Amino acid sequence: MSKVKTITQSEAAGMFKDGMTIMIGGFMVNGTATRLVDAIVESGAKDLTIICNDAGRPGEGCGKLLDTHQAKKLIASHVGLNKVCGQQYSAGELDLVLTPQGTLAEQIRSGGAGLGGVLTPTGVGTSVADGKQIVEVDGREYLLEKPLKADVALIKAYQVDAAGNVRYKGSTRNFNPMMAMAADIVIVEADEYVEAGAIGPDFVETPGVFVTHILKGGAE
Repeated sequence: MSKVKTITQSEAAGMFKDGMTIMIGGFMVNGTATRLVDAIVESGAKDLTIICNDAGRPGEGCGKLLDTHQAKKLIASHVGLNKVCGQQYSAGELDLVLTPQGTLAEQIRSGGAGLGGVLTPTGVGTSVADGKQIVEVDGREYLLEKPLKADVALIKAYQVDAAGNVRYKGSTRNFNPMMAMAADIVIVEADEYVEAGAIGPDFVETPGVFVTHILKGGAE
């Protein structure tokens, strides 16, 4: 059984430091660990690099970190539903890296798998390719997209057991399983906390070996 520490939201807040790179799972807040995002806000940590599918919405999900100006850089694939993101980018207050969604997912997976990156034809011949290495394979050009890793990953689960084993539910698994493999510290916020062994082996989607901390309490 892995040694997983159970922490409160205030204890989680104490783990976030200035300049950290933080991965946040989910898709437009669906599958996002909202209490852990609140813990970042509570921490006051600044100059953060946030890796997330999107910018959330104003006052929701990753959007809260833009509202508080804690995010210095955002690596995401979709920001259209949060006007604050556009405003901060236009004002030079936010370093925004827009990445095709499939490429972003593969970069995170590469980070977790210890790979040197991923070759993709997506973006060849566009501004996405600016400054990136182009590799030719069998006469076709590919971009080398380097792996992404983080100091901390915030994971939203349907269930987590005492050993840190995680089960997701429906589309809330978006980005969460791969992010759980690509960070030094992995904190899980779950709807349900169950005893070790209560999640059948066929339903464990993130093994407890990847999880370092579990947030106390269920969904609010």
